Amino acid sequence: MTKYLAVASLLALLAFVLWIAYEQWAMVVVDMPPWAWAAIILGGGLSLLVGFGLMALMFYSARHGYDDPARKIDRDNR
Repeated sequence: MTKYLAVASLLALLAFVLWIAYEQWAMVVVDMPPWAWAAIILGGGLSLLVGFGLMALMFYSARHGYDDPARKIDRDNR
């Protein structure tokens, strides 16, 4: 029951945030030229590409042992 309550509350919070975002979007009227929309889309796409690339590098380095210590540290024999 607790799991369903948590999921329901998170979905309600998401719906509330999306509603607020839509209301703010509809309240502001700005006339932007097509090149400005292209710049926004390109910037967002490049940001996502950099984020995905960095996450892929992080998983790659963790899976191939690059994050392991150079030598085992024996903490019992200090």
